[in-house]
Amino acid sequence: MSDYAISYANLTAIENSLSTINSNLNVLNGNLEVVDHHVDNVDTNVMIVQNEVSALARDFHNFVQIQMRANALSKAQQRIIQIRQELEKKFGHYDIVRRTTTGILQADDLGIVKKSTITNATEELMISTPGYWLAPCLVALAAWINNQPELAERALKEGIRRNDEKTSLFFALICRRADRKSAALKWTQRYLANQDEENLDRKTIIILDAFASGLLGADTEGVVSKQMSEWLDRLSEKPGFVEQQTKQWSDAISLKKKPLVSDGYTYLRKYSKTWPVLQEIMEGAMLHAELLDYFTAILDQEDSTDSLKAQLDEILNSLVTDFDDEEIPLRKEEKFNQFVIDFDGDEDRAHKNMAIEQTAFEEHKDFTQLLTDAAMKPESSHASVSTQKFALALSKDWVSNAYNDIVAQNRMKIPHEIEINVDTFNDKTVDGKNENEVISRFNALIDKEKANALSGVVLSGFAKFCLWGGAVIGIIGIIMLITRMVLLGLVAIVAGIGMIINHFSKKKKIEQNRQEISDRFEDKRRKGAQIVRALLAEVVDFRAEFAEKDGESQKVVDFLEQIAPEQYVKKLSDSSRRIKIQ
Repeated sequence: MSDYAISYANLTAIENSLSTINSNLNVLNGNLEVVDHHVDNVDTNVMIVQNEVSALARDFHNFVQIQMRANALSKAQQRIIQIRQELEKKFGHYDIVRRTTTGILQADDLGIVKKSTITNATEELMISTPGYWLAPCLVALAAWINNQPELAERALKEGIRRNDEKTSLFFALICRRADRKSAALKWTQRYLANQDEENLDRKTIIILDAFASGLLGADTEGVVSKQMSEWLDRLSEKPGFVEQQTKQWSDAISLKKKPLVSDGYTYLRKYSKTWPVLQEIMEGAMLHAELLDYFTAILDQEDSTDSLKAQLDEILNSLVTDFDDEEIPLRKEEKFNQFVIDFDGDEDRAHKNMAIEQTAFEEHKDFTQLLTDAAMKPESSHASVSTQKFALALSKDWVSNAYNDIVAQNRMKIPHEIEINVDTFNDKTVDGKNENEVISRFNALIDKEKANALSGVVLSGFAKFCLWGGAVIGIIGIIMLITRMVLLGLVAIVAGIGMIINHFSKKKKIEQNRQEISDRFEDKRRKGAQIVRALLAEVVDFRAEFAEKDGESQKVVDFLEQIAPEQYVKKLSDSSRRIKIQ
């Protein structure tokens, strides 16, 4: 009985030990499964991370750009308000003087305001705006109306001292308005005599306005047309003149480019590195219609049918209301911030446009630049429609050269192949019509990536060994039991069973991971193929739209060809003189 008791006790202890061993094996097996699962996840996630890093970088870059543009837009909107307030504060009193000018002339025409009232008003302005050139001119005008020649002469000398060029222009127009043609001619000659064709006062546009509108009379027209011809002759003799005109007009024409709407070509924008070039050339192609509409609008406008005095008042108003030189820095900053607003916060584009636009703000420029600004930047140069017509007709050959150069340069930028960049797939297409070939290469890439991913998800050598090793160890354990090596035999059997269980558990997990990988790549295949097809369809549409819009360039060429400069000069008067076209 005692032997039996000992054996029974030993067996109980052995069973408890085996149970503990088995439990520990199960825990170990579970931990191994967790570790293997994490390793598998790391392997698969590494590929996901690698695939998504570039996309994330692009998205982040786009986010930064959008945020920077939003900040720039907000800043420009606030700054433009501040600038206008500053202009009002510093130069608002000039407006009172400017508005008084035509008021005095019209009041004198109607004869409903006392001459003493006019005198008092101009004297008050003279006191309240010290240093402003227009104030003494108004005093001289009032003295002239009141037949006070001595006061008029003194005020006139002060106006000339403050600004000879503007004062000469002012009284040339005033005398022409009063039908004093001889005096108007003398003032015009005085103004032109002080001008250098390479360094003209920007207010020379006033003479062009009066000349182009036919308001200066036959004798004065002879003076102006002769002077313009001499300017052009001297300028055209300078080396590099033609190249300068091409560059000058190219810059001005480029200002008419409009940004491409942001809601078109969604897939090309997002999945093609060629998009910036495509956007640029499409904007260049869209320029043709914009330019044709702009030129047509200029030449199709009817000439003014207002009376001589009304037209002269309009030109006078341009002279006195246009900002003065001391206002230029603020006006330039105002224009730049307006560009930032127009381009939705794109400061780079605003700087490029401002570099071209700023010629309109220069105090002095050469005669051809004056013509360019009059035709292409009327808002900044304050040119009338008549002057725009005249400047465009006079510069027709230069415009054509510059335009043809722009068209040629834009066509040189057309890419032969357009990139396709969808996740890890990078390919090219010429016209978007090779869908089958591109999709085939895309599927081949997916198959390769899928195979590479699956190749890393296989049973480890130990997991494979567990099946046969476990079976062998289990058999050894059975043999030990038969040979009465009970304890070791049971341990071997449990260990063998644990190894076999570990094998099949790992195998099941591998199969699950492989299925997940396969599903993920098939999803990538499906979504990627949709994107590729949509992108190729947009390439087809883009090529077609570009060809259509680019073809409109011929309309611009034909339009410029039919412009006869003589018709815009001939209408000005009956004078036989003509401006020579270089």
